[in-house]
Amino acid sequence: MLPALLLGLVLALAGTPAVTPPPGGVDVDYQLGGAVPSAPNVGIVVRDRRAAPEPGRYNICYVNGFQTQPGAQRLWRRHRALVLRDDGRPVIDQAWGERLLDIRTAAKRERLALIVGRWIDRCADDGYDAVEIDNLDSFSRSHGLLRPRHAKRYVRLLTARAHAAGLAIGQKNWPGLDGRTLGFDFAVAEECGRYDECGRYVASYGDRVLVVEYRPRDFRRTCAAYGARLGVVLRDRDLAPDGRRAWC
Repeated sequence: MLPALLLGLVLALAGTPAVTPPPGGVDVDYQLGGAVPSAPNVGIVVRDRRAAPEPGRYNICYVNGFQTQPGAQRLWRRHRALVLRDDGRPVIDQAWGERLLDIRTAAKRERLALIVGRWIDRCADDGYDAVEIDNLDSFSRSHGLLRPRHAKRYVRLLTARAHAAGLAIGQKNWPGLDGRTLGFDFAVAEECGRYDECGRYVASYGDRVLVVEYRPRDFRRTCAAYGARLGVVLRDRDLAPDGRRAWC
């Protein structure tokens, strides 16, 4: 007879819905700044979790799983203990003005996974096909307070939650990591052409890599190297609804 814990795990896995990763080599639109109808050539659309998916496309729901989002101050005031602090002050990603979440202990990781897990479930309920978890590499901006092992342990909770909800889940950031070992199904690579990182994502995910470039010269270089294999889009950095878009 199986031990109760192992039996429970087997039953849980047996009941996990099948997930469908995004198709490879399909044009993608990155719409985090606001949702608009996508161009006819687009097959994959990425939108913020508060926006509705677009009918007739493969839809990916953006979730900031490791840092706070603008406009969510009330939420994180209620969960003040889950915000990372250095000498009493919140640790902030200066590029975006976002506070880092404290994933150093198992207890805090589990509490955060409950909050973020509800967002993931809502993405599934809204009809999304997949979820993208941003800022996996927040440890690199944490003043040394967070470690890669903290991110790995935390993200395992989120990949399991996404799969339980029937969603594929995408790795964002940390190109040196083979995220498949943590349960990721695909990657979203911002400016991998600019920083010569695309090949590292391709080594893990093959053609299931969605590339977003913000500078025309990087876009041209990425298209030359990977445009026949990957979905690559050129966007304006603000991701404005009426902003710049081009495809290979």
